Amino acid sequence: MTDPTLAPLPLPAGIRSRQVDNGRDLSVHLLEAGFETPGRPCVLLLHGLPELAYSWRKVMLPLAEAGYHVIAPDQRGYGRTTGWQQGYDAGLDEFRLLSLVDDAVALLTVLGHDSVAAVVGHDFGSPVAAWWALTRPDVFRSIVLMSAPFAGPPAAAAPGAAEAMRQLLDGLAALQPARKHYQWYYSGPEANANMQHAPQGLHAFLRAYYHHKSADWPQNRPFKLAAMSAAELA
Repeated sequence: MTDPTLAPLPLPAGIRSRQVDNGRDLSVHLLEAGFETPGRPCVLLLHGLPELAYSWRKVMLPLAEAGYHVIAPDQRGYGRTTGWQQGYDAGLDEFRLLSLVDDAVALLTVLGHDSVAAVVGHDFGSPVAAWWALTRPDVFRSIVLMSAPFAGPPAAAAPGAAEAMRQLLDGLAALQPARKHYQWYYSGPEANANMQHAPQGLHAFLRAYYHHKSADWPQNRPFKLAAMSAAELA
């Protein structure tokens, strides 16, 4: 069932929205296309941050027309998927990448798929997809990584890595105005409240966020950093 307090999503004809119990304490919200014909090979689409399954709506129908059952879930911690622990002080173990792998396998089993033709991950969804393919090649047969390349399984930390990161963060804090690396900012207790209660409103904040990352902003001219330093990040 879909939460009756939430407005229906404005979806194109041929895409449906529903909640599915994945057997791992989650009620997973997902979008589907190509579901009318049983037995189709599956393509699984994984959104990034700050995105949702809804981000895939314009590519789902072409994939369904190509003969696939297309599934795009709101991942654990996102959107209309419920059952995960909320709050800054909640434990993080359920959000480990291998836990997200188990979420996907459980969801596919409930939906009647023992494998997928491809898993496509964008941004945050890219490393999730990579770990799926790495740990469960019996289920995830091929993979597409968008925006975030996969560096492979973690190696032992390089000597001095922790001190180098500390110096980087201290250097950002000493800038005028002070800065934070966005991943460290997002992991702090103030980030959620700052974004949810942005002075311009959440809708305007998210529009600006996407605009500044897009090719529609003329000043968005990416370049390779000369070094991972506070001055270069600034």
